[in-house]
Amino acid sequence: MTTTNKVVTITLNPALDLTGSLETLNKGSISLVNQGSLHAAGKGVNVAKVLSDLGANVTVTGFLGTDNQELFCQLFAEMGAQDKFVRVAGSTRINVKLVEQSGDVSDINFPGVEVDAKAIAAFEQTLNELMAEHDYFVFAGSLPRGITPEQCAIWIAHLQQNGKRVLFDSSRDALAKGLDSKPWLIKPNDEELSQFVGRHLTTQAQCLEAAESLSDKGIANIVVSMGAEGVLWLENGEWLQAKPPRMSVVSTVGAGDTLVAGLCWGHMQSKPKTELLSFATALSALAVSQVGVGVASVEEVLSLQQKIELQKLSH
Repeated sequence: MTTTNKVVTITLNPALDLTGSLETLNKGSISLVNQGSLHAAGKGVNVAKVLSDLGANVTVTGFLGTDNQELFCQLFAEMGAQDKFVRVAGSTRINVKLVEQSGDVSDINFPGVEVDAKAIAAFEQTLNELMAEHDYFVFAGSLPRGITPEQCAIWIAHLQQNGKRVLFDSSRDALAKGLDSKPWLIKPNDEELSQFVGRHLTTQAQCLEAAESLSDKGIANIVVSMGAEGVLWLENGEWLQAKPPRMSVVSTVGAGDTLVAGLCWGHMQSKPKTELLSFATALSALAVSQVGVGVASVEEVLSLQQKIELQKLSH
């Protein structure tokens, strides 16, 4: 594919993230938050924010509740994103993220808005319209009520069959069904990979084996996020590992979404494989050293990129 800066991010179940920073979470008791914020989020929205910071021309879509859409509209305007979200009655969910001083994050995720047949039809029309001018589509996050994993898989298959590159980042049933549609790229972490194969994966070798079983299903790119241990990428039967230096962890919120954005941007810009993975890994590694999602300094990313260790793996 030719180089492009146009991309669509799809967030079927966005959220307002209520984030609180605290020393330690006291389970079953009172915990005092030092600092808090409420901001528009959801995995696809986070990916869009990072892509926008990198210079992409981003279109955002999915389903958005009309009762509390202001922060989303504000963010999309700041990003310069094309807002193609389908509006539905009700409030977009609020998710709570509690970030401890150690860097540990506790998530309390609420169910999303109810999506009806009329909204689904409007979304499908939007998707078809966007297909005319875009080659890259990022499906990220969980599903709202009214959208089944099977329905999501149909949309992915539709895009793939029309020659689009779909990057798919989800979990549980949505991930399992979505894989049947053979998305072009998936990015499970080791925990999500464990869920898919139905057993706890404790070693890198086990993760490689599990990912190879997905590759056998016809998925072109499998990127496994291993946290501080870096990133593993399987393509055309070849493994490449990228390992960042140890970072001072402030918050892991959005690090996985930042990795997806980096992978997407690298492919959009037709970067060579090693450069692409080292850039995406550096981007994600820097994300854990900051509060909030976004790219504060591309220069910092490029500087850290030089310190990423790359290694071909045989398995």
